Parts: sequence; C-alpha cells; structure tokens
Amino acid sequence: MFDILSIVPGKKKITQNGWYSFNAICCHNNGHNPDRRGRGGIKKDGDNWAYACFNCGFKCGFTLGKSISSNAKLFLEWCGIDQTQIQKWSLESLQHKDLLDYIRIKKEKSKIKFNEHTLPNGELIDIDNSLHKKYRDYLYSRGINPNDYPFLITPNGVGRYKNRIVIPYTYKNKIVGHTSRFLDNKTPKYINEQQPGYVFGIDFQKPNREVCILVEGIFDALSINGCALTHNTINDDQASILSDLNRKIIFVPDRDKTGLKSCNRALELGYSVSIPNWDSSVKDVNDAVIKYGKLPTLLSILQSATTSKVKVELNRRKIERL
Repeated sequence: MFDILSIVPGKKKITQNGWYSFNAICCHNNGHNPDRRGRGGIKKDGDNWAYACFNCGFKCGFTLGKSISSNAKLFLEWCGIDQTQIQKWSLESLQHKDLLDYIRIKKEKSKIKFNEHTLPNGELIDIDNSLHKKYRDYLYSRGINPNDYPFLITPNGVGRYKNRIVIPYTYKNKIVGHTSRFLDNKTPKYINEQQPGYVFGIDFQKPNREVCILVEGIFDALSINGCALTHNTINDDQASILSDLNRKIIFVPDRDKTGLKSCNRALELGYSVSIPNWDSSVKDVNDAVIKYGKLPTLLSILQSATTSKVKVELNRRKIERL
C-alpha cells in the first residue's frame, strides 16, 4: 500500500505517545488560518493510520481491507495525490479483505478453549444389569445402542436425579460438560452443563469423512454420528469449530418454526441445508431414524442437501404448512 508519512508534506516530529506532529494541511482548506504550530497529528499501526487536527478539528483515517473514506480522500487530495491514484489505492485495499478476514478468523479460533469438567457421581449403563433396565430401554426406544456411547446413570441420586441419563460432553477427548436427560416426564426434560461455543459430537468426526451432518439435538447427533448445536442457532464460536473440520457441513433443522429459521444462518456460513420429504409425524433426525432406520435417514439427508436459498425456502414452506 502507501506510506502516509511520506505523502504528508513538511517536517514531522514524533511525540512520546507515538503521534507524528506537523503543520496541519487541513486548516486553510476548511476556511481556517493556516496552521503554523504543528497541530496536525498522525498515528500509525502498520498500514493503518489515523489523522487528527488539534486546530480545526478535522479527522480521518484508513484501515487496510476497507475502502478509503471520503474524509481520507480529501486529506490525500490536500497532500497532492490525484483522484485516480486514490481510487487505485482504495481498490487495492479491498483486495486485502479476504486475507485479513482469514487471519482474523484463525486468531479467533485459537482463543476457543473449554475447561475440563467433572461428571456427576454415577455408573456406566450395563445392558446385562437388570437394575439398569429402564435406562437401557429408554435408549433403545430412541434407536440408540447403550454400548455406543459412555452413558452414565445415577440410580442412587435424590429425587429426579435417580431417574436420569447423563451424556458427557467431550472435546478433543476431554470431558468439558454434560447434559442430563430425565426420564420422569417432568419439565425440564434436560439440564445442561455446557460452555459457550461448544458443539457436541466433534470427537465423532473421523478424519477420512467428507461430510459432517449438523443437527440441533443430542439424540439426533447420536443417531447418525453427527454434530449437535444443542439449540436452534449457530453462534460464531460454533461456526469456527466446525470450520476446523475442513469438510462439507450439511445442516438438518428440526421441523418446527424455530429450527427452520436457522436455515438462513447455515446458508450464510456456506453450509448445505437438508429438509428431506419425511412423514409429517417426523419432527427431527432422531424421529426419522426410529421410523425409517439409520441408513435410509442418512441417504435422504444427503440426497436432499442443497445450497440453493430458493429450494430451501420452498421446502421450509412445505413443512410449515403441515
């Protein structure tokens, strides 16, 4: 890009706080007396800079990756730069945007960390233990094999807590939280211990897979070895974690109004969206697995995946009319 200090005419003096002071060139252009006391100042940060006049109050600045503002254009013209060159610099700055966004996102990714978490005292489900029957049968009713995940139960708990299945949350094979699914038909059905930005099921995703299926609920993800948001929105930290997988993401919303509203966010992030033509009784992926089986459900998700906003909108309207 350009060195603003080499463009500004006259002598410059650096101050203790990092400002370069000089006679402001904006004053007489703004109808004031010419500055003779060095009241113009520029502060730099790489290619970025800010200008302020402590006489007439004129301010402007430049940030690499953005177009040159109208005030900055005026300032550069006062420095003797023609409009053609200014426009060229503005376009060149915008060409840096994608690279700078990539660097910013990479920095943000490095900040995403989860603290280790202690699970409640309990015992792993044993399918051969008759005392574990109600927990085991519940998982089978959801189309889940109790041996496919380290489900924890707390039969010696007090009150509701003896009627729950604890599902550990892991990230990079460390315990970082959990959810409790209560079996007593009271509300709330779930109580979560979840850190912001967490995505359930990241540890399921094997390196050789080309696709990750993203769903809302825990049992949806467990049904198909996918990833779960555990709610109906996709926040920035979750998007960052998912991008680290470096593969195609297919978002399958719950078939309700709140779930369907998340489709636009998924499309903005570059994900495909899948709204298969399932029976009206099917409200989510887990329901589909129970009704159709795992393999047919996966095939229907893959076949219905699209990045077309028009197709997604048409499918959404069909579901909303059911």
